[in-house]
Amino acid sequence: MQNNPPMIEVNSLRIDYDNVTAVDHLSLSIPKGQIFGLVGPNGAGKTSTIKALAGIIEPTSGNVKIAGYDLESQREKALMGLCYMPDFPPVYENLRVWEYLDIFAAAYKIPFKDRIFKVRLWLDKVQLTDKFDSLIKELSRGMRQRLVLAKTLLPDPKVLLLDEPASGLDPLARSQMRGLLLEATEEERTILISSHILTELRDFCNAIGVLEKGRLVVSGTLAEIREKLQMKKKIHVITAESFHQFKFGIREYVQGNPHLHNMDEINSNKFILTFSGNDKDASAILNSLVEQGLNISNFHVKEDDIEDIFFQIGAKKVS
Repeated sequence: MQNNPPMIEVNSLRIDYDNVTAVDHLSLSIPKGQIFGLVGPNGAGKTSTIKALAGIIEPTSGNVKIAGYDLESQREKALMGLCYMPDFPPVYENLRVWEYLDIFAAAYKIPFKDRIFKVRLWLDKVQLTDKFDSLIKELSRGMRQRLVLAKTLLPDPKVLLLDEPASGLDPLARSQMRGLLLEATEEERTILISSHILTELRDFCNAIGVLEKGRLVVSGTLAEIREKLQMKKKIHVITAESFHQFKFGIREYVQGNPHLHNMDEINSNKFILTFSGNDKDASAILNSLVEQGLNISNFHVKEDDIEDIFFQIGAKKVS
C-alpha cells in the first residue's frame, strides 16, 4: 500500500473561526486503498478538517488535493470521485426510501436504466430491503444512518469522507458497516473516517492520525506509530492455579531476560509482561515458564491498539 499514489493530500491546512483556530497547519497524505482513522476528542478539529476536504468550507490557508487534483483550482475534477457523509446527515422525511436514493442517483448522473438496480443493490447491502417503500420518517435513527451510507456509496466513489458514520447504530449495524468499509478497500477505495469512539476504528483502520487542539500529534500505520512511540507489546499470562506457590521467581526471570522489561501482577492467577521481542522470543518465554512448572491456561501477545496509542499520547485538548 505504501507504493500506491496518494488520493488525499493535505498541506499545512489551517481553519479559523473568528479568533479560534480549529485546524492548525495540518498535513497528511493518504494513499489509495487505505482506511485512515482521524482520532480525537470532540472539538479537536475532525469535522472541520473533513468539511474542508469535501469543499464545504474554505480553509483560511493551506492546500488540498483529491486524487491528484487541486481542490481550489481544479474543484470539479477533485470532487468528481469523492462522496461525503456528515455526522448528522439530513434526510427528506416525507420521501420513500427508494425515492430518496433514486433522486440522488439522478443527481449523480447514474443512467436511468441502471438506477433501480443500484438502489436495490445498496439497500440490500445496508440491510434495508424490507424498507424499500417505507417513508423515511418511519425509520429509526440507525436505519436513517444506513440509508445515508447507501446514498453515499451509490456512485461508486473512489474517495469516501465519513464523519462519525456509526453514530446511532446498534452493534449489528456497526458490524455490517465495518464489513462494507472493508469491502470498499478491497475495491481500492480510499476512506477517511473520523470518530471519538476508538472501538469503532480499531478493527478496520490500517492507519490513524491523532488530532489535539487542531494539530496532528502523530500519524501513520499502527506499526509506524508504535515504532515512533517506542511502544512495547504485552504478554498476558493466566495460570490454572496461583503462581505464588511456585518457587520459580518470575520477577527474577523477567529481570534476566533481555526481551522482558516489567511484570504487572493482576491477581494470583494472572500477570502481564512488557515485551519487546518477536514471535520466536515469545515462544521461548512460554517454554521457559512451562519448564519451570507453571500450569499455564492462557498465553497471548497483545500489541497496543488505537485506544492504547491514544491514551499514551494523551490527546485530550480541544480547539
